Amino acid sequence: MKNKIFVRWFNSLINMFIGISIIFIFWMCFLDSNSWLAHKELNKEIETLQSKKEFYKNQIEKDLEAKKKLETKNGSEKYAREKYYMKRKNEDIFLIESDTTKNEF
Repeated sequence: MKNKIFVRWFNSLINMFIGISIIFIFWMCFLDSNSWLAHKELNKEIETLQSKKEFYKNQIEKDLEAKKKLETKNGSEKYAREKYYMKRKNEDIFLIESDTTKNEF
């Protein structure tokens, strides 16, 4: 008789523990401010920010190389001639543009 009461009490306690555990796990995974879904979104944002960081690091390296080239007299002159079509006094510049379409008759 005591054994049956203990088993019934133990089973109800286990059922209550399992129910509370399921509610707690659901709450922590989906409803809490630090939930699994929030962490998943934050991890995705971290990955995108790290890829942007790598991109900008590479851009900085390229810009530093270009800056080093422009700091020399020949480099700045070459850049001015190619990009802005500048010239020295008494110098003529001819720009040759080729036709990329073929005219076949």
